[in-house]
Amino acid sequence: MSARADLHLLAERAAAGQLPDPPDPRWSRGLDRSTARRAAVLMLFGALDSVPAASPKPLAPTELDVLLVERAANLENHPGQVAFPGGGADASDTSVEGTALREAVEETGLDPDGVEILGALPEVALPVSNFLVTPVLGWWASQSPVAVVDFGESAQVFRVPVRDLLDPDNRYMATVRHGVETSRSPAFSVNGVVIWGFTGALLDRLFDQLGWAVQWDTNRLVPVPL
Repeated sequence: MSARADLHLLAERAAAGQLPDPPDPRWSRGLDRSTARRAAVLMLFGALDSVPAASPKPLAPTELDVLLVERAANLENHPGQVAFPGGGADASDTSVEGTALREAVEETGLDPDGVEILGALPEVALPVSNFLVTPVLGWWASQSPVAVVDFGESAQVFRVPVRDLLDPDNRYMATVRHGVETSRSPAFSVNGVVIWGFTGALLDRLFDQLGWAVQWDTNRLVPVPL
């Protein structure tokens, strides 16, 4: 089965209610559902661009990458962190899929006509900014150039080979200390970029659900400076 077929099947399972709601990890407790704002992110996968994977390991899928952004360092929420394109819903949005695609266009300049929306996954709580976030799966059927549109919001826009994300050598548990508590989240370190927290957890869960995940050392702990 192709990578696109795997993603499409997962979207169909989500639409049929066959995926469990995401667990509420310790580091994301405390959402106020009465005031929480809806948001969506676009998890956009496509055929690998001209930059090959660095990992030499024969991990499947091999010729695939995913679009990510690094948030600007001066933002109030999640400054400097790597994320999927996305953001809060507007009154003009007719669906969560529309929110995810609109935000991705605004942040990366991609051509929306080249994106095939496959479907939405169960929403995930993000209490630190009081959002309920819906991950939206997309397939980049006709790829277009992408770049930072507003440097006040994003520091860079880039694509990461999925093979590098799956390589166990690039994976660990990121630890963050909050007072007397230490929280953990799956993390990926690729080409000098660290993907952790909410985005790391989304990727980790997605790879497990797709059956793409490769066993990695979950006891390998690395502190993340804030």
